[in-house]
Amino acid sequence: MRKTKAFKEAVAQTLAELAHRGVTLAPSTVEDTIEKSVSTVAEQLRIQVRSAWRYFDAAALADRLAHSASAFEESSTEKGVGQAPMPPIDNPELALVLAGVPDSLAQTGGDLYAVILNVAVNAWMAGHIHGEDDCAGCDGSRGPAGHDWQARMRTITEMQPNISKWFDRDVWTRAVNDAGYAVTRR
Repeated sequence: MRKTKAFKEAVAQTLAELAHRGVTLAPSTVEDTIEKSVSTVAEQLRIQVRSAWRYFDAAALADRLAHSASAFEESSTEKGVGQAPMPPIDNPELALVLAGVPDSLAQTGGDLYAVILNVAVNAWMAGHIHGEDDCAGCDGSRGPAGHDWQARMRTITEMQPNISKWFDRDVWTRAVNDAGYAVTRR
C-alpha cells in the first residue's frame, strides 16, 4: 500500500492539512495512521484497499490528528506532565552517560540505535540507583560504595575529575567528531 501513488498523495495532503492547522507530526506517524485507517475501512466494508481510497479525507484525518494532539497536550498539562527535570549540571552519572556516547559510537561503528539503547539503559539505571537506594534486590551489585549515593558520586568524580566539561556542547561535539562521526540533518 505504501508504494502506491494514492498513499503518497494522501500522506502529502494530510501533512499539508496538518501544517495549515499548526500541527507538526512525524511523517511516519501520519503514514502509519493512514495505512491503518484505509486498511480498516477496506476490512469493515469488505472491499479491496484500492477501493477504500474513495473514503479517504485528508482534511478530516488532519482534524482528528490535530484534535488528538491538542487533547494530549491539555491532559498532560493538567496532570503536571511536562519536560522531565534535568539533574544538576554537576551530576557525575549524567556526565558519564554523556561521555559514553562518543565511545559508544566508535565501538558500534556508528550504530545510532545501539548508542541510544546504551544511553537509555544507563540513564534508567542511574535513576534506579538514585531513586531506590534501599532496593534489597540490588544488594552487592553496586560495588564498594553499596547503597550510599553520595559515596557513588564521589567515586565517579574521582574516576572522571572534570565532569563539567561534558555539559559543554562544543566539547561533546568535538568528542563525537574525534570518534569519527558527526550528526547532521538530511
